[in-house]
Amino acid sequence: MTTDLTQTANDLFERMRATNPLVQCITNYVAMNYAANVLLAAGASPAMVHTPEESGEFAAIAGALTVNIGTLSPNWVDGMIAAAKSANDAGKPWVLDPVAHFATGYRRDTVADLLKLRPTVIRGNASEIIALGGGQSAGQGVDSGDPVEQAEDAARTLATAQNAIVAVTGETDYVTDGTRSVRIAGGSDLMPKITAMGCALTALVGAYVAIAPNQAFEATVTALTNFAVAGEIAAKTANGPASFMTAFVDGLHNLDAGTLKTNARIEVL
Repeated sequence: MTTDLTQTANDLFERMRATNPLVQCITNYVAMNYAANVLLAAGASPAMVHTPEESGEFAAIAGALTVNIGTLSPNWVDGMIAAAKSANDAGKPWVLDPVAHFATGYRRDTVADLLKLRPTVIRGNASEIIALGGGQSAGQGVDSGDPVEQAEDAARTLATAQNAIVAVTGETDYVTDGTRSVRIAGGSDLMPKITAMGCALTALVGAYVAIAPNQAFEATVTALTNFAVAGEIAAKTANGPASFMTAFVDGLHNLDAGTLKTNARIEVL
């Protein structure tokens, strides 16, 4: 089964590159530039459209929508809600990144409203997913204080309750639909030292679900595998966080299907 999923990831990688999907990214001020560059390097087309005056209209024509609550304001929240509703009405997949949703009441309320709109995929760190699943996390702000393995039960519970794919990212990633589960190894310990890395990964998940909306589990696994392999390759030449950031974008751009398949480390549970 691992071989089958690796082959599927390879096929989706090639399809995404050939399709160049348009991804609407409602993300935070910190992440905008890097997330856009990551999508371009990986073969997708980013559109940073967030204001409610146009976010709903745009979501209907984009291949997928990603919503990241990193830097909230009322106008941005209105744009998120309008876009998610429009994506649902148009039958387009959308991805939720609940950044530090447990930190303040405003964040908790915003995420509760977004969850009611049934995201296709929820991508977060271990602390965010544990808290979303009703548990007590050790997270501080945007940083995870919990290992991924401690979030696996909460991820399965959340996936079942939301009828969504849940991805927990960290040293080893975990993806589940409530029934099927996989772990994905790779990446680099330099990744947490670069701001917006997780936000950019959320955008890449959007690119893959855009081209495979009926294979959201496989698409999410492929996005995380793509990210992990590029990170592992970039770490071989990087001297620190700054050079890694450049090497990672180059690694995404230069990655080919054969290299992805050779280096993918997907464990089916």
